[in-house]
Amino acid sequence: MLLRLAALEDLDDLLDVQREGAQWALAHIFPQDTHPFPRDKIFARWAAEIEDPGIAAYVIEHEGRISGFAATRGDELLHFGTAVTSWGTGLAACAHDEILKRLAASGVAVARLRVFEENHRAIRFYEKLGWQRTAARTRTSFPPHPVLVGYARPLPQRAVAQS
Repeated sequence: MLLRLAALEDLDDLLDVQREGAQWALAHIFPQDTHPFPRDKIFARWAAEIEDPGIAAYVIEHEGRISGFAATRGDELLHFGTAVTSWGTGLAACAHDEILKRLAASGVAVARLRVFEENHRAIRFYEKLGWQRTAARTRTSFPPHPVLVGYARPLPQRAVAQS
């Protein structure tokens, strides 16, 4: 598994992974007959995030192809997902751990994320990896505007050598 910074030329493959995952895992939240995956809007958002110096946008490569994505801004995990074909293989947990290592190395003490309240698969994943629900609640900008709930996770910090 390789976690590397995303480039604009990665977007078609990244969006294929994200769309398939959204259609499999989020169809009960975004019914595809009334709220299909908004590829053009998501493409534009990723393009802006890749160019934004305050955001680290990543692709997860596995077996020579893009098999996932992630993005962080400050202490927040903005986006995270892996290819449907990789679900249950451990790829997501491995990539998750690498992302948290990078956040910790940048000085983040507590990481945050938001997840759809009805995305039970993702909630189980995050809770298994030590994330705890917070009181934060917002709504996504994408119709039908489902609720996002907040999660936080303390990150291990490297000990500072004493003289």
